[in-house]
Amino acid sequence: MFSLEGLTNSLQQWLNAHLNPTWVLVVESLIVILLAIALFAVLGLVLVLMERKVAAHMQIRLGPNRVGPQGIFQTSADTLKLIMKEGLTPDGSDKFLFNLAPFIVMIVAMLLLAPIPFARNFQIWDINIGVLFVSAVSSISVIGVLMAGWSSNNKYSLLGAMRSGAQIVSYELSAGLSIISIVVLTGSLRLSEIVASQQDGWWLFKGHIPAIIAFVIFIIAVTAETNRAPFDMAEAESELTAGFHTEYSGMKFALFFLAEYINIFIVCSVGATLFLGGWMPLHIGNWEGFNHIMDYIPSSIWFFGKVFFLIFLIMWFRWTFPRLRIDQLLNLEWKYLLPISMLNLLLITLMAIMGWHF
Repeated sequence: MFSLEGLTNSLQQWLNAHLNPTWVLVVESLIVILLAIALFAVLGLVLVLMERKVAAHMQIRLGPNRVGPQGIFQTSADTLKLIMKEGLTPDGSDKFLFNLAPFIVMIVAMLLLAPIPFARNFQIWDINIGVLFVSAVSSISVIGVLMAGWSSNNKYSLLGAMRSGAQIVSYELSAGLSIISIVVLTGSLRLSEIVASQQDGWWLFKGHIPAIIAFVIFIIAVTAETNRAPFDMAEAESELTAGFHTEYSGMKFALFFLAEYINIFIVCSVGATLFLGGWMPLHIGNWEGFNHIMDYIPSSIWFFGKVFFLIFLIMWFRWTFPRLRIDQLLNLEWKYLLPISMLNLLLITLMAIMGWHF
């Protein structure tokens, strides 16, 4: 059966047989970079099409259906259009920061791919502080957003950037506390060990009601962190035209657009890894027969299936709930989600100490 683990092992053996260790490292690094860029490109095409199809389904319409069978090449046509458009820089803008901002957002997204285990033994960097790495690096993206809004010399862009900064900083607290809940249960910050700890059941089920509460808060918080509706105050078209990227066009706008969907994929990957077992198949206690059958499904299929289920959930939110006002958005975090997260973390800590989980 095809597996990403077998593919990487075969490639490693072939390189070791033909190259010295230094060149093996160089070649493997280049392969990783090319695969990351290819993954970004494919995810951008797939997720934009998925967004449109999900929106069409929620609104009982067809969605893209002209360019290619069932409209599957519509996003390719949109990409070609963005590549051909001229990239404009406003006269009064800070040109260096204006051009740098979209690259910072994309670089942060690429760094976040490193510790995520996509399949069994298929991971760029199995760092022993993987959870901390994801939480710390993801916080840097707000710098790119603030930089884009300020350097554009546009009041709508600046207001959108300030909203986005307040929103991301606020909801990072609840998302971080939800992540710490799983760290408390596993006793490790290494993502591969967190996945291994779910061999006899996913933490969403093993952790009882507190784990479910942590999962719900995590999904709400990361939806807000990625500036997705109903938390898209930073890009509220009816108030701020396009928010912090109002002045961007061409490929610079495409980088912001792509980074949004890549960030959705990353936060859903983290959620699937922490709460749904990552690439780990669905195992139930000592049900050997059932567990053996689940093991026949490749680990990469399990991982991407869980991730796209969470992505669908976030897209479902967008086309179901109306946009919140900025005061409602911050009240939800500071008055409700944060206190509940703190109490829930205390409950999970007590549960871990007493050994009340499965």
